[in-house]
Amino acid sequence: MTTHVTIIGAGLGGLTLARVLHLHGIPCTVYEAEASSTARAQGGLLDIRDYNGQLALRAAGLLDEFRGLILDGRQAMRLVDRDGKILFDDPDDGTGGNPEVQRGELRQMLLDSLPAGTVRWGHKVGGVRALGEGRHEVAFAGGATVTTSLLVGADGAWSRVRPLLSDATPEYTGISFVETHLFDGDNRHPTSAKTVGGGALMVLEPGKGILAHRERGGNLHTWVLLSRSREWFADIDFTDAGAATARTVREFDGWAPELTALITDGETPPVLRMLHTLPIEHRWDRTAGVTLIGDAAHLTAPNGEGANLAMYDGAELGRAVAAHPHDMEAALAEYEQAMFPRSAAAAADAPDLYEMLGEDTPYSLINSFAGS
Repeated sequence: MTTHVTIIGAGLGGLTLARVLHLHGIPCTVYEAEASSTARAQGGLLDIRDYNGQLALRAAGLLDEFRGLILDGRQAMRLVDRDGKILFDDPDDGTGGNPEVQRGELRQMLLDSLPAGTVRWGHKVGGVRALGEGRHEVAFAGGATVTTSLLVGADGAWSRVRPLLSDATPEYTGISFVETHLFDGDNRHPTSAKTVGGGALMVLEPGKGILAHRERGGNLHTWVLLSRSREWFADIDFTDAGAATARTVREFDGWAPELTALITDGETPPVLRMLHTLPIEHRWDRTAGVTLIGDAAHLTAPNGEGANLAMYDGAELGRAVAAHPHDMEAALAEYEQAMFPRSAAAAADAPDLYEMLGEDTPYSLINSFAGS
């Protein structure tokens, strides 16, 4: 009898795994803490790469549907200085291998590909315990429990499944984002929209920067990048949107007004995103009946690989389970033996945020782009 797979987390990795399992006729259930698919915003644009993310979508049989989500022109990249002077401008000529899509639309595509009832919403994990012989019990807030012989933690940075396998916990990188949005940029914020251009904008100096991306409908998504301590951010009251915005923009005194407007004209309250990582070589001993995918397994600072690797993990684990339907330990061992070096290599090769904000910023980054 084929093992029923229990997946914790309905992010891109967990849903890709569920889709690949479904294609192979392997039953699974995805448990998600959020109340529904629309319970919260799903982030901004993702560049889905041709060497991992797109391969995962091909394995999921969704490559054609994915192509319908692509936003043309969003692979453009522009770097400017604090005065708004363009230092580097690379338009999107349509030949790049990393097309951009909205994370929320990609997630919905995956959800729509699954049979009704596959995802159980409103199931926040309270705890997980081993029962022996590869079986585990998952307890949910509210008292419900489920017992499984194959448990997959796809539950992100603060995974409740990870402690079954590893004592590692995410550590703060010393760098954080402050996030906001400007809607209908071309009409409501034309100067900012012109400054951002057709794709991504980067304005970087040592220790700080402003990043922005043009999304669907001309919406402008802004991330303020600051190398500051936990204590520095703790002194800002992010429940007071006006005060938090004012304190954040003070770090950019003297910058061109079309750049600081990407902060001050934000139409959503500023949200603090503190960046954490797991060790690059994070791995664990093979433990019967359980494994991890995505950020639960190999959390890194944002580098363009996270979502792609999560989907690729999901696809590869799904294929391994399909190849060994009656031997889950063989399937998990095969998946992990390939995943550990793959994720470590991706983390080691990724751009370092400290280098991006180092003493040679932004010129080291311009040289990197020009040579790529």
